[in-house]
Amino acid sequence: MEFRKILALRGPNIWAQFPVLEAWVDLVAFKDAASSQIPGFNERLLAFLPSLIERHRSADGARGLQSQHLLHGASLASVLGWVALEVQELAGAPASYVHSAQTSEPGVHRVVVESRDEPFTKACLLAARDLCLAAVENRPYPIEAQVKTLRALSQTVRLGPSTGSIVNAALRRGIPARRLNEESLVLLGQGVKQKRINTAETSQTSAIAEAIAQDKELTRSLLHQVGVPVPEGRPVADAEDAWLAAQEIGKPVVVKPRFGNHGRGVSINLQTREQVVAAYHYAYDKTSEVVVERFAPGDDYRLLVVGGHLIAAARREPANVTGDGVHTISQLVELVNRDPRRSDDHSTALSIIDLCPIARATLIEQTFTVDSIPLAGETVFIRRNANLSTGGSAIDVTDLVHPDITARVIEAALVIGLDIAGVDVIACDISRPLEEQGGIIVEVNAGPGLRMHLEPSLGQPRPVGEAIISTLFAEGETGRIPIVSVTGVNGKTTVTRLVSHILRHSGKLVGMTCTDGIFINDRKIESGDCAGPRSARAVLLNPRVNAAVLETARGGLLREGLGFDLCDVAVVTNIGEGDHLGLSEVHTPADLARVKQTVVRSVAPSGACILKADDPLVAAMAPACPGAVIFFSLDANHPVLNNHRALAGKAVFVRDGIVILADGPNEMSLLPVARIPLAHHGRVGFQVENILSATAAAWALGLNFATISEALLTFTSDSKSTPGRFNVIPHDGATVIVDYGHNPSALLSLGEALAHFPHERRSLVFSAAGDRRDADLIRQGAIVGGLFDSIILFEDACNRGRPDGETLALIRRGFDQSSRVSNTFETRGEHKAIEYALRELKPGDLLIIQADKVEPTLAFVHHYLENRPLPAPDWTEPDPLLDRLEAVSVAYAD
Repeated sequence: MEFRKILALRGPNIWAQFPVLEAWVDLVAFKDAASSQIPGFNERLLAFLPSLIERHRSADGARGLQSQHLLHGASLASVLGWVALEVQELAGAPASYVHSAQTSEPGVHRVVVESRDEPFTKACLLAARDLCLAAVENRPYPIEAQVKTLRALSQTVRLGPSTGSIVNAALRRGIPARRLNEESLVLLGQGVKQKRINTAETSQTSAIAEAIAQDKELTRSLLHQVGVPVPEGRPVADAEDAWLAAQEIGKPVVVKPRFGNHGRGVSINLQTREQVVAAYHYAYDKTSEVVVERFAPGDDYRLLVVGGHLIAAARREPANVTGDGVHTISQLVELVNRDPRRSDDHSTALSIIDLCPIARATLIEQTFTVDSIPLAGETVFIRRNANLSTGGSAIDVTDLVHPDITARVIEAALVIGLDIAGVDVIACDISRPLEEQGGIIVEVNAGPGLRMHLEPSLGQPRPVGEAIISTLFAEGETGRIPIVSVTGVNGKTTVTRLVSHILRHSGKLVGMTCTDGIFINDRKIESGDCAGPRSARAVLLNPRVNAAVLETARGGLLREGLGFDLCDVAVVTNIGEGDHLGLSEVHTPADLARVKQTVVRSVAPSGACILKADDPLVAAMAPACPGAVIFFSLDANHPVLNNHRALAGKAVFVRDGIVILADGPNEMSLLPVARIPLAHHGRVGFQVENILSATAAAWALGLNFATISEALLTFTSDSKSTPGRFNVIPHDGATVIVDYGHNPSALLSLGEALAHFPHERRSLVFSAAGDRRDADLIRQGAIVGGLFDSIILFEDACNRGRPDGETLALIRRGFDQSSRVSNTFETRGEHKAIEYALRELKPGDLLIIQADKVEPTLAFVHHYLENRPLPAPDWTEPDPLLDRLEAVSVAYAD
């Protein structure tokens, strides 16, 4: 039971609209036996995990459906998935989605499990495998220890309660959230509309205000100047000066670091010289400067101010235990720490109570030691300060706060300059003004912890996450920018570039990803194939971008899922005969369509998908779209179009050479196709289809028709606008076309376009990627062999694992099925093949160069045509590579 690989699908994917882990599990050794066929397996497994049955019992006590599967012949892969899910549940991070599917390789399965925190879910999968193996091999398994370890891992890797509450509030508002590091830095929104949070600090939190809040003495001084009640106090130089300050101010006093947070280094209610000196050294150990302040009697309150409003208030209780007359204080602390709400970090509602030196000193003040046994009902304080981080608890008192206290704490937050502030108040009665009772404000904290307001020990939780989100995003604002996702088999890059051009024409600053790179308007920020989720996330991270057009290829989608959660428009150009079949369990065009449909399922309810009406696999995606559907077609009378329009649906098509936009029975004429440069006077049908789909996408985005028309008229098919996408280059009475298309559907579309180019002799420079199936390479050879008189074949880096000569031999087998090609030539290297073809070019010829590396190919072609050609090489000179190619060709022919 080995994992071949584990894929982290971080966005919507072929399985679900949320993140999952997809594990490829090798069960060959088990010969695909069902769990019930392994003697004693089910019984031992359920002995390890009795909750697997108990959790799924129905109301009448019957075992749930999942457990029935376990007991009645489920595959080991299915069992593994359910065990992984149950382990997550036991570790305190429940998930609900699990799925298993057999691959085309016997004994290898894909197990898919919902993943909220990637490292944790992976650890649960590994634990589930080990547990299942223990059940198979009839050996012990330390389930309790493993669950404890996994629970600790979950608490470590997941967002803490403060950050989590804000993120969850954002998600409920439809605001996308993305974690930027392993800590608490989170991106909310996209592009120009993004905001960021780091726990309870936001991109609107002033660095100056934060610095002021950290300086406790400066904070006290500023609050005093604006009339907010604060304690007397001053910084001290050393321990003796601290005792002197205590005498000046009047005991009891508080000693604390001048710079600090989370109550670290704070000692309160100090009366004696020994206490003050010890507290000074404790505080000095945390920072180099120490402050002594007057101690005020009363309870410790934390009031949360967000955006100038009081959102929550809690009375904080210092860490304490209640005696039972039996257990020692140390034992009582141990019992309290068993509360599952407590942990040693900030990921849970409460923190562990630690019997540290300060705690032991606090016990001595009460005449206790850790070994003392308090009387039944006797309260023993472990710490004097009431911070949650030192083991304290909190009681919600929001509804009891006096309006005058509300006014003072808001004033305190404003004078410091914080958008989010935790204001610490000492008062005997929170329902009376501070001035009446000698109450004071002792600190104003930036980035305050929210745990006490989210899960108070007693009282009502408060919607603090929602309050923070409301300061970042106005009501109804989701922080999203328009996103267009373009997928399909052919035409993706051209449509992506054209939609981007239209959006730029409307005034948008566009981030675009495609197989040519990542672009921010005209600026290329990354080269290479960037049609995957990482590139999409890079664009959405850019704070200048206010619209995104993202080419979405199958590879990245299968490896990582989508790079976004929702899009406004999804375009599916075509499926046709498919491409890259035989890889990653995608064996047929229908399989490929299911992969591409992921984009359609990710359309926002307010958005639309753009589908090709005369591609059955694409048209069949319409019911999967949560939003509207717009069909496009070259055939104005296609039945899919007509039926859709009859139901008041939208469509874009060509009639009498005019691009028509139809909304039900209503039609609007946009432009003659012949006027649109990309269409080459309407001669290139696949480019007209690209125009129709891009026009539909722009229409779905709400762009006006004048803008769309103007943009279409200014978008050319040259090597700058659409490099390698049917770039026509006239040269000395001949025509050179550089195109990029290496699958049967693309070649068939090319053939249809060439019918409108009346050249007497056609030549082709061609190769194909070696990672295609043999049948696909033969099919491509048959197509091009029927279209061209002369074909120059080459091999290069596109072999992709095949030995030299094998790819070309398969293409040549396709030539045997064609009738036109009469002259072929083979060489090594794309540029060498192109040079040979260009030297042979004569007036009246049509030369198609199917580029492998688009930009270098275009640069080579332009340079060659613009400069004097070099002397013709001696092609008759023996070439060892050509000998190998010929030998392989003969072998395949035999």
